[in-house]
Amino acid sequence: MDRKKFLRQSLAGTGFIISAPILSSAAIRSFENDPLPPEKVKEFVIAGHGNFDQVKKMIAETPTLLYATWDWGNGDFETALEGAGHVGNKEIANYLISLGARANLFVLTMLGKTSIVKPFLDTFPQYQTARGPHGFTFFHHAQKGGDDARELLEYFQAKGLTEDKVAL
Repeated sequence: MDRKKFLRQSLAGTGFIISAPILSSAAIRSFENDPLPPEKVKEFVIAGHGNFDQVKKMIAETPTLLYATWDWGNGDFETALEGAGHVGNKEIANYLISLGARANLFVLTMLGKTSIVKPFLDTFPQYQTARGPHGFTFFHHAQKGGDDARELLEYFQAKGLTEDKVAL
């Protein structure tokens, strides 16, 4: 290799070594996002309980609200989907799930998804006393599910799980 080629390659290599950390930190920063405004998250979670038009409007404006969780304090966290779940709002719950919201067993109980809920609880029976948002139980969610969740309601009753709400 001649001197000129050696100098060119050395300069290119040095330039890469110097710029690589800068470029990689910029790439990492490009994946970071600012947190959603807390009041917007709270408004969305509240809307999830029963204001379908507001839910659709807010999702259109800020799609990542779909995954947002509001902290009511003392370990009581809730998403808009969970709000729909404990009040029995199937329309909002199904809409949010159709968009990819993270469903849980409480919401699935309200929706009467027996083929999902029963096998899980049979496999992990200690989970039957888990608490949903605000301390609402599986029994509560099954009641809110009406006819769709009747089989699950009877399942919980047969197991002696008849409390609506348990303190967090």
